[in-house]
Amino acid sequence: MHHKLIFPILLGSFGVIFFCGLGIWQLQRLAWKTEILTNIEIKIVAEPGKLPEEPSEEKDQYLSVLVSGIVQPQEIHILTSIKNIGPGFLVISPLELPGGKVIMVDRGFIPEAQKNALRRQGKSKIIGNLLWPNEIDSFTPDPNMEKNIWFGRDLKIMSEHLGTDPVLVIARSISPVDKPLPQRVGVHIANNHLSYAITWFSLACVWFGMTILLINRMKKHQV
Repeated sequence: MHHKLIFPILLGSFGVIFFCGLGIWQLQRLAWKTEILTNIEIKIVAEPGKLPEEPSEEKDQYLSVLVSGIVQPQEIHILTSIKNIGPGFLVISPLELPGGKVIMVDRGFIPEAQKNALRRQGKSKIIGNLLWPNEIDSFTPDPNMEKNIWFGRDLKIMSEHLGTDPVLVIARSISPVDKPLPQRVGVHIANNHLSYAITWFSLACVWFGMTILLINRMKKHQV
């Protein structure tokens, strides 16, 4: 083998190994992320249990719970939109539990036209999930208090406004049935590792092809 071919062969081998290594790493990340998402889905649809005495985001995010209490008349309206329905609001209300503790419940979606309609209050049984939403950043507008239009769910600010504990249950079902349409908790965790893996393996193939092409050209020039 001519000594001039050693460098492109080494470079080509390094590139192929490097890109394949990144592809394998992304496949490992895919398996890890898939397991996380599967466990979250199982947690969301699990048999509902009691509300923990001191709920925390670290251990109770997405926890399936059953709570009973008295829905209070106050409401916070979170601006949102649902595909095939259109714009509207999520309705957040205080829920007074037996013993006097007050938490928040996301009762579900109402169309924009129903914003000022009367909704049921009083004793209710709610099956849902605990959630600490991550919807607020530096670009989120402040709530329009006059019109009661909020642009994201911020537990701290909402609880201070409603005078509740900073605990939010997203209703899956409410008994007796209410007008808001309960919205199932969504898991907004990106899982693009398969596409990343395909990209890295594709680059490994391209790198291998370019290396072969370069070696063949160098051999022709040596003839």
